[in-house]
Amino acid sequence: QDLDAEEKENSLCNHSERLAVAFGILNLDGASSITVFKNLRICGDCHNAIKYLAKIVGVQIIVRDSLRFHHFKDGLCSCRDFW
Repeated sequence: QDLDAEEKENSLCNHSERLAVAFGILNLDGASSITVFKNLRICGDCHNAIKYLAKIVGVQIIVRDSLRFHHFKDGLCSCRDFW
């Protein structure tokens, strides 16, 4: 599939894990972590975005993809960016 840069950028905004994390941030209500379960692998763009969101918002974000748990905290991931 051949997408131009704008189409690619728009499609990345609709990845389920990114939307789930955004929903979790909007509904934190004093919680210290957000947990997301996904049946496919997380893409590199979402992985980086969630790392930065965890640092900016100051919460732990846990994403379970098809292979492993990713624990995002303070801008770092437990997989050390190897997934």
